[in-house]
Amino acid sequence: MKLDLWFLIFIIVLIQHPIFGNTKLSKEEYSVNFFRAPSIGGEYRKDQFSIHGGYYLTSFDPGITTEFYKVGIGYWFFLAKLNASVEQPSSFYIYLSYGKGVNLEYKNKDTIMYELGYRFMLWKGLSFRFGIILLTANGAPSELNPTPGISYSIFF
Repeated sequence: MKLDLWFLIFIIVLIQHPIFGNTKLSKEEYSVNFFRAPSIGGEYRKDQFSIHGGYYLTSFDPGITTEFYKVGIGYWFFLAKLNASVEQPSSFYIYLSYGKGVNLEYKNKDTIMYELGYRFMLWKGLSFRFGIILLTANGAPSELNPTPGISYSIFF
């Protein structure tokens, strides 16, 4: 199973340049993330890799908010310019994150979060993200949840 996942990641990295090679990310990016994806906090990207950290809120059950501190790494791929007036490309991203539960059944529990999503560049540095996250922790059920997000970035 793990070998299959690594093989899939390798194939994605290998084919992305020939298919989407005409679009490039800026060399560096600083983002302020205002809502949920990857967390309420900050992110720094260099080339196609990023690091992020912040406060992550989610709702596994209606009306109940579960909270985490979250840090992680990301990879950006399959770049595409969907709007000619926007300088930076939209793209898929994948994150691997560590979280520390703040409340409820995850309080003080260490978690691992796997996230796959897409960032739509809307205007200048403003973007909207939508993805899905799998959250795992010992002694707690694994959860699969949507991860919308709103961010503003400065590109270098």
